[in-house]
Amino acid sequence: MSGPLVFGLTGAALVGLGLFGLVVQAVVLRKILAFNLLGAGVFLLFGVVARRGGSPGGGADAVPQAMVITGLVVAFAATALAVVMALRMHQITGAATIAEPDESAEA
Repeated sequence: MSGPLVFGLTGAALVGLGLFGLVVQAVVLRKILAFNLLGAGVFLLFGVVARRGGSPGGGADAVPQAMVITGLVVAFAATALAVVMALRMHQITGAATIAEPDESAEA
């Protein structure tokens, strides 16, 4: 197995695990962590694309690398915002999960 293939499969596995965590988990902090896992997989896939797009003897393509660096900064800011919003939700509601709506409250 070549290096880009291993990194590509690892990135695809991280994306799959992140999507699974976003759909299945009800705890907000776990959803934030799953979203970060998904982002790490996407960044890894961008790195594979950058390496495959480069010349055979030279370095990697610079555009996907620049996108990954910018994405890391944006992901850090989005994670900080999501954690602050989760803390605020916990202060207001007293719960750390996204609850299903009560059917008795609708009637």
